[in-house]
Amino acid sequence: MSVLSQFRSFDRPVRLLAVNQFTINLGFYMLMPYLAAHLSLGLGLAGWLVGLILGVRNFSQQGMFLLGGALADRFGYKPLIVAGCALRTAGFAMLGLVDSVPSLVIASAATGFAGALFNPAVRAYVARDAGERRVEAFALFNVFYQSGILLGPLIGLALTGIAFRLTCLVAAVVFAVLTVLQLRSLPSRAASTPAGQSLVDGWRVALGNRRFLAFSGTMIGSYVLSFQVYLALPLETRRLAPSAAVGTVAVGVLFAVSGLIAIAGQLKVTAWCRARWSHGRCLTTGLALMGLALAVPALTASMPTAGPLGFLPLLLSVALLTLGTVVVFPFEMDTIVSLAGDRLVATHYGLYNTICGIGIAAGNLLTGAALDLARAAGVPWAPWLVLALIGAACASGVHLLGRSGRLEPRPAPAAATGRR
Repeated sequence: MSVLSQFRSFDRPVRLLAVNQFTINLGFYMLMPYLAAHLSLGLGLAGWLVGLILGVRNFSQQGMFLLGGALADRFGYKPLIVAGCALRTAGFAMLGLVDSVPSLVIASAATGFAGALFNPAVRAYVARDAGERRVEAFALFNVFYQSGILLGPLIGLALTGIAFRLTCLVAAVVFAVLTVLQLRSLPSRAASTPAGQSLVDGWRVALGNRRFLAFSGTMIGSYVLSFQVYLALPLETRRLAPSAAVGTVAVGVLFAVSGLIAIAGQLKVTAWCRARWSHGRCLTTGLALMGLALAVPALTASMPTAGPLGFLPLLLSVALLTLGTVVVFPFEMDTIVSLAGDRLVATHYGLYNTICGIGIAAGNLLTGAALDLARAAGVPWAPWLVLALIGAACASGVHLLGRSGRLEPRPAPAAATGRR
């Protein structure tokens, strides 16, 4: 089935949320890749201040996902989606209009917290409205998600070539239009938090869901692996390049290959896997592919530089890593809903994102340090094999969870099921 046919097969809310996600990523990625250069070169800030401002954005998103998800379950998905887009409108406009460090920190925090507000709400809304077609809906969702990531930096590059302030203001306009569109066109959905239950009560439910926590912990490694598209693989590509210009072009090619595989292959790969395998096997296979992908760069790790053919292992690595992510994503999102028992879904998504976000931060720190230490020790291939072993461990963990029945939700208490 083509993307257009799949898109048309869903009701208006799912279609609108898919377009919204494309627009969210378009606006975000037209600005964020160029923010560090603006802060350091354009405003002349010290490196530690640039790191602080970018770190505040990351923490205010990853650290607040649990709050955003609980608020979505409490007050409904639409208000949180609209509020998040409105807040990001203000944050992006501020980034282009202010130059003092306190104001930049506030703007950065606003853009991050905005993501924490709408991200769990969007996924919970898609899961609710797609019903039994959740896997198909999340596959379609990822096509639009990746399209925004692919197109956003290209538009941002053209706008930033004129002025970074213009990029910020255009991104703010994109989110302003998106805010109005969702306010007017997105149907409201009732909050899923039972009457009288506080946010803390909802967190207790999610934190007490042992099957969900086991799955979340097992999947941390998959996020560490997928993030190497932005960390280890670009670093290795630039290291092998004979010049900075060649390195920049080669990294751009890697990103393009990743985006195009996800966009062109997501629906077909999901349909193929779903027709042949269980959810657990789909997750296991995808995670194994991701681990295999990060063993491939060990072939180039000892090379000082590379000619055109020397980049082929890195292209193969990116292709396999993207394919693994494409296999995993729809079934991963569906499994979270199943393990939540269709209750407090946004809260579970928020907690899941927070857990994996902490894992990404720790994984990036350790991976960056390991790449430097391994090269200094004369074993530059070692970090890649460790990453491959992480993929194998994740695949084995999910396989064991599936075999033991812990990828199936625990039956809800009678008191909880009576309200459904």
